[in-house]
Amino acid sequence: MVKKQDVDLQVKLGSVGLATPIVTCSGTSGYGLEYAELTDFSAVGAFFTKSITLEERKGNPPPRVVETRAGLLNAIGLANVGLERFIKEKVPQLKQIPCPVFVNVAGRTIDEYREVAERLDEVEEISGLEVNISCPNVQEGGMSFGTDAREVSRLVSAVRQVVKRCTLVVKLTPNVTDILEPARAAVEAGAQCLSLVNTFTSLAIDIEQHKPVLANVTGGLSGPAIKPIALYMVHRVYTELCRDAGIPIIGMGGVQFGTDAIEFLLAGATAVGVGTALFVEPNTPKILAEELRGYLAERDMTAPVAIIGKLQVPEKGSSEL
Repeated sequence: MVKKQDVDLQVKLGSVGLATPIVTCSGTSGYGLEYAELTDFSAVGAFFTKSITLEERKGNPPPRVVETRAGLLNAIGLANVGLERFIKEKVPQLKQIPCPVFVNVAGRTIDEYREVAERLDEVEEISGLEVNISCPNVQEGGMSFGTDAREVSRLVSAVRQVVKRCTLVVKLTPNVTDILEPARAAVEAGAQCLSLVNTFTSLAIDIEQHKPVLANVTGGLSGPAIKPIALYMVHRVYTELCRDAGIPIIGMGGVQFGTDAIEFLLAGATAVGVGTALFVEPNTPKILAEELRGYLAERDMTAPVAIIGKLQVPEKGSSEL
């Protein structure tokens, strides 16, 4: 019988080794130290910062967050300090985070993405870059790149040319007809890892004022409500693209409990992102890692690879009457 302490949770995203498959989702825990007193970063596989753009952004006007049934709707609008202030003020703090750090990169144009990525690739405290082509809450850039496979190819190719050291992750939007098209375009253009999925464009209405609740009108839906759709998309991309291509997936969308993380691993994810749940319990990554360790030990498994992509799906055309 395998004991919990004998289970090794290590996985790899590109060239970056993670002590556990459980990572934070970008945008949910700031630049890192905001959560330092609330969570044990040594028990986190990797920390993903909020989006960094070339210029400082104030984001969308409030209200820009609203709780919904089984989820959270946000329209933050990529608010951040900008590239120069991030490098000067925030990067020195990253040295205090005892796990790999990935920086989420966003922009209005391909040239902006490229410039931000090139500068950050030179920063030794950063292990990976997550190219955000999936934010639904900005007028320019963001999701406008991620919904067109040709634009995905152009953008990822441009960034790939300047990223020499960091592992290159591409974060996909679920707001498409077929998730496989942008996924394939990203991989063919040089992505070393895929993050999926980001939030779903959604609307909340104030029935007293007959107005949208959010000042931005729409926002991105996250939380438990989106998990079944996210699982489907992760499994489809894994089985039809990433398994054979050898590209790891960071699965995310509604992860709150250990069982959620296990489902994503079975669907084909190598790592699992926790986002909205951090607002409820900041130490969720550590809790989930221990639950995963216990699940594997109980089944005489010593590593996550034993269940990654092991979802058993009946062959098409077969059924039991």
